Amino acid sequence: MDVDTGIDDSLALLYLLASPEAEIIGIAATAGNVAADRVAANNLAWLDVCGAPEIEVALGAAEPLAIALRTTEDTHGPQGVGYAELPESRRTVSERSAAQMWVDLVRAHPGEIVGLCTGPLTNLALALRLEPELPRLLHRLVIMGGAFNHPGNTTPTNEWNVHVDPEAAKQVFDAFSAAPADRRPIVCALDITETIEMHPKHLVALADRAGSTPAETVGPQDGPQWRSAASNPVIRYFTDAVRFYFDFHLLYDQGYLAHMHDPFAAAVALDPQLAVTRPATVDVELAGTITRATTVADWAGMWEREPNADIVIGTDPELFFDRMIARVGDFARTLYPPQEAR
Repeated sequence: MDVDTGIDDSLALLYLLASPEAEIIGIAATAGNVAADRVAANNLAWLDVCGAPEIEVALGAAEPLAIALRTTEDTHGPQGVGYAELPESRRTVSERSAAQMWVDLVRAHPGEIVGLCTGPLTNLALALRLEPELPRLLHRLVIMGGAFNHPGNTTPTNEWNVHVDPEAAKQVFDAFSAAPADRRPIVCALDITETIEMHPKHLVALADRAGSTPAETVGPQDGPQWRSAASNPVIRYFTDAVRFYFDFHLLYDQGYLAHMHDPFAAAVALDPQLAVTRPATVDVELAGTITRATTVADWAGMWEREPNADIVIGTDPELFFDRMIARVGDFARTLYPPQEAR
């Protein structure tokens, strides 16, 4: 995982930890939603809350490749996890960099690893400089990023992750032009991830599945000082994190909901059959005065270049939520049985 944790990155991590078929062998902390060191601290804290085994968390670059870092605490909260107040972890970050971890792991497990990127692509771009064969060494790459036939969420045309480091995004898509067709990146762009809408009813169902009490239904009437009293710590932190996201989307007239960009990408990484994809050649605009960092997809082959991505164009949001509620709810219940939760 390469993440900029981040509310929805947190839930992507939780989804994978709750999935018995997933084995997380490394977590790269990339600067994006918050600074890289805060990202790493958030990852370590979530691993504690989830009772995870020792998983390497490596610190990524502090800045994008060519521009100053822009973070987004207004979207994800001052610590990156919304209203949640995670306990400080005693776990430590790796001695190797995130880019070096990428390289070492794919070399050690050629053709076996699925890479999941839910933040800016800075670390992966740096890893490609160290190991240009990385696109062939990975089993598959899943990227949450970009916007194609859809408005951006940062500028009229830009998606956040690409906007933070467009040079890195371009380098990654250029590099994966050399990947075999069955190893093209699967791209989960805003076109599809903004259809994955979490509502308060999903939190209610999740808490019920986990056996967490008391029953809580969050709403726009809850002020910034309100905190969940859920007996299950996973549900409590989950609720406090996501409620900030609900408030943010409401503030921008999108409704009292939260887009589950990154958990959806995590689900696709485990089961590509959740997604309907279409091949395209993707490039990133770097020179446009008002379109810099825009992702452009050539669907029709006008550039006469082979496709370098499989873009998700369809899915079943309710199937995703059914799966997430079942997995995370059962995981939380097993980790903190109702009689022991506090």
